[in-house]
Amino acid sequence: MASASPTFTPSRTIGETELIWMMAMLMALQAFGIDAMLPALDEMALALDVSGNDRQFVIGVYLLTAGIGALVPGSLADRFGRRPILLGSICAYIALSLASAIAPTYDMLIAIRAAQGFFGAGIVALPPAIIRDRVGGDKMARMMSLIFVIFLMVPAIAPTIGELILLIGDWRLIFVAMAVQGFIIGCWAYFRLPESLARENRQPIRPRTIGRNMLSAISKPSVVGYVFGSALVFGALFGFINSSQQLITETFGAGDIFPIIFGVCAGSMAFASWSNSRIVERFGARRVSHTALIAFITVAAFQVFFAFQPDESLWQFVPLMAINMMLLGFIGSNFGSIAMNPFFHIAGAASSVHGFVRLTMASVLGGAIGYSFDGTARPLALSLLAAGIVCLLLVLFSEKGKLFGPPEPEMGFGADERD
Repeated sequence: MASASPTFTPSRTIGETELIWMMAMLMALQAFGIDAMLPALDEMALALDVSGNDRQFVIGVYLLTAGIGALVPGSLADRFGRRPILLGSICAYIALSLASAIAPTYDMLIAIRAAQGFFGAGIVALPPAIIRDRVGGDKMARMMSLIFVIFLMVPAIAPTIGELILLIGDWRLIFVAMAVQGFIIGCWAYFRLPESLARENRQPIRPRTIGRNMLSAISKPSVVGYVFGSALVFGALFGFINSSQQLITETFGAGDIFPIIFGVCAGSMAFASWSNSRIVERFGARRVSHTALIAFITVAAFQVFFAFQPDESLWQFVPLMAINMMLLGFIGSNFGSIAMNPFFHIAGAASSVHGFVRLTMASVLGGAIGYSFDGTARPLALSLLAAGIVCLLLVLFSEKGKLFGPPEPEMGFGADERD
């Protein structure tokens, strides 16, 4: 990916609003590549002779390899800059989207999706580093919340877009739409995104340096709980995404309104992220996210209760799922910002290793939850509760047993992340 370095340099400094929109739409490329496929899983399974829960692999393998691939772009971006590595990731995303559209077999499609996740990992791994190059502390949490507001609009509408595409063609056109989106957003980044990495902060490409930076970013006790904790709760969310089409269609018999239901749940996360952007600098990322985590556990306990009733209805399941996804909107960006704050000078490596842990753990956990679908909401409900409880224990470890800490000062521009 390093060879993709462009000679063109944007002539003007990008503003905060445009930067937020651009980073959100870059990350949304991955979300669209997952959620737009959900309404097409049945048609794809029929066309490629896929049985049972195996259809989920087209989503799960993409998430898993995106997590593994997240280890690569950050270290390269710490050496060569954010722009060339990001643009290389976008090119890989576009090319492999088109390759997916013409895959002749399911095994070939899975292999291409695995490559797409790995080589396109920079579209998700690098935006936090680009933001961290500019700001830190609770201000970063506010900006990441606004990014998540826009980013989460895509999962809210992607299934509907997927349904519309199916009305005019088959499921392969969804991959063509992915490539078109990637091209448009890639052109935007090429012409408007300046390099954000200061020359004095560039890190050499030496295995020892890379290993030291990544170990520093993942082993600091004050961030361990936030990285691994968020991986657990988002793993449970991925479990819902993987099994949502079967759960809504088969368990609750509401396949006709699946895009609406999924949109409501994803929209609740977007609303929470917008709300978080309004309050996080006042109350602090810790107070907001810790409160949301405790509420998440409480709601998950209700989900378990209703899941084990013999006649759980759609209208019991959906509101509780939407509430917990809303609570994740207060957890995700805040946990990520808290974890990134100490690492201004190695933001690329930190973003990569954090993304690796989150995505890899979450995709494996989400795949296991999705594959355990048994015709009920019980595996999902139990997973949400267990993930929330273990996440709370990890946060308590990082915070030395104390929750609801004060607003976090901004670190960077000379702060030493190694203390």
